[in-house]
Amino acid sequence: MTPSEYGSRRMLSPRVNGHKVLLGVGKPGGISYILIQLKFDIQSDRRIAQGRSCAWSDYSRKKMDYEAVIGLETHVQLSTKTKIFCSCSTTFGAEPNANTCPVCLGMPGVLPVLNLEVLNRAIKVGLAVGGKIAEWTKFDRKNYFYPDLPKGYQISQYDLPIVSGGGLDIFADNAHKTIGLTRIHMEEDAGKLVHGENMGDPSSSYVDLNRTGVPLLEIVSEPDIRSSEEARRYMDKLKTILQYLEVSDCNMEEGSLRCDANISIRPVGQKEFGTRAEIKNVNSFRFLQRAIDFEIRRQTELLNEGGTVVQETRLYDEKNDRTVSMRSKEEAHDYRYFPDPDLAPMVIGKDWVERIRATLPELPDEKAKRFMAEYELPEYDALVLCSTRATADYFEQAARGAKSPKIISNWVMGEVLRVVKETGAAPADLPVTPAMLSKMVGMIDSGAISGKIAKTVFEEMAQSGLDPEKIVEQKGLTQITDTSSIEGEVDKILAANPSQVADYKAGKDKLIGFFVGQVMRATRGKASPDMVNQILKEKLK
Repeated sequence: MTPSEYGSRRMLSPRVNGHKVLLGVGKPGGISYILIQLKFDIQSDRRIAQGRSCAWSDYSRKKMDYEAVIGLETHVQLSTKTKIFCSCSTTFGAEPNANTCPVCLGMPGVLPVLNLEVLNRAIKVGLAVGGKIAEWTKFDRKNYFYPDLPKGYQISQYDLPIVSGGGLDIFADNAHKTIGLTRIHMEEDAGKLVHGENMGDPSSSYVDLNRTGVPLLEIVSEPDIRSSEEARRYMDKLKTILQYLEVSDCNMEEGSLRCDANISIRPVGQKEFGTRAEIKNVNSFRFLQRAIDFEIRRQTELLNEGGTVVQETRLYDEKNDRTVSMRSKEEAHDYRYFPDPDLAPMVIGKDWVERIRATLPELPDEKAKRFMAEYELPEYDALVLCSTRATADYFEQAARGAKSPKIISNWVMGEVLRVVKETGAAPADLPVTPAMLSKMVGMIDSGAISGKIAKTVFEEMAQSGLDPEKIVEQKGLTQITDTSSIEGEVDKILAANPSQVADYKAGKDKLIGFFVGQVMRATRGKASPDMVNQILKEKLK
């Protein structure tokens, strides 16, 4: 697979007529604004935007069995405080063009200086995925024109990336599989165009260069993926590792994690790859799966009807659930890569790499295996708990020293993650701390409260943040374990339901659940379920 061409932002064909650029630079309030006014041949653009449409129909001819061949190119925005080659802030959401300077605007005479933290984070990610760290690497210029690229080129890496090889282990389609990685390289992000259609001015587009120069890692997979489900699991795993490493927030809504999918199909059993189409800028895992599924159907129908797949770049239209043609696919030579003369090559010593290796946290696969061994959890529990570092840390703090780690796991996977989803809060920020959850589960183990009462206690903790013992005391929720008290309630229930007693003694054993429910209702859930069951069975002999 050639290096990613993700950096290209030419969303409109170079054949569009009447392209006019007007630059107006001013500094109202100390902020520079740049207006790009574009006038287009509307008929030509509409033809480009529509692309090739497909109508799904039954085929009269014999269909061939195909398999998909998929490779993913993922752009990860690093969460450094400053940009890759200057000291401008990377803060998201600032006023347009506020986070800019002569360096990231590409003014004449300026020189870039590498942010060392970007290099360190690239090495860290490479080590985490089992890649080989280059001993000698460099930056290259990738040349293309687009209004959001002020220098007229992007600083990237071409033939000598910082990381080569590696892989991610996934579980998809009921099987374990390793997806190989081709490379990881560093580059700068481009700016962002805000098109006038969204501002009531369809004849103009506005460029915001705050994002220009924000550091990126491009992570390119081998074409080892065979389904949309495998693609989703790969992205889930990659995101989890990046968040464990704390190198990126992976916020897809803010563009911190973006994905391109290269998709082709080939007859089952054929070794040669088919012609691929690239789906650009997919910004959610759900849309990634849908885009891949559509593209596989499109290419399959095209070949079965005797057509030919064209190598091109396409966009996913989520409103209509289809991909549409964007432009013909560029090759590496189209960008005229050459080494950046303003940035010296980098020599990465082994001692440097080992210092970074020593800072690696326990990664999700390692942590899941340890949870299974140390806490005797099923594989499913371990994988769910380790899906995020925050959830794993919460569980471990609650389970440490607990009598029943599995019960802790059930509560974290159920109630804790439910509250996280409902509130959007991180587990560590919930009113229910790990220590409170552990104490509540301990109260269940000791018989102080029942599992049913525990749900009431948990809800109160989630609302008030009060200690579980105080909640039980204040609300009078202590479990009834006095045998004589429970026997009295059981006698009342049996006396009030003579026909059900007769049916039970006649062999309808399932009626025991009816009697337990009646006793629990009479005691408002406070009676010990185990004692209720035991006493009922004794009296119903």
